[in-house]
Amino acid sequence: MDNISREALISEMNDTLKHMLEKYDLDDIGIFEEEGEGNRFYLGYTVRKNGEVFMIHMPFEKDENGNLARLEKSWAIESDEVDTRGYDNLDDVFNYLEMGF
Repeated sequence: MDNISREALISEMNDTLKHMLEKYDLDDIGIFEEEGEGNRFYLGYTVRKNGEVFMIHMPFEKDENGNLARLEKSWAIESDEVDTRGYDNLDDVFNYLEMGF
């Protein structure tokens, strides 16, 4: 993936929020972003499903201009009760959550 601006990625993600809310029967959804160590940056979603809150994200590398390049093509899930990685797509993420992790 080429470097793309953080703002462009977030804009694309914002465009999918309503669809995801309905498709995955979520209580709530928003954008998740977190600065990591060095040039690492995490971007994804914060979701609430069945009263539980999960951070679903991918790792990116941030360049000197603040643009992002995806480091891995898999999603990670984090919460107070679970920390798991390696999901190829959001359907896999939400299937895992639906099964009660």
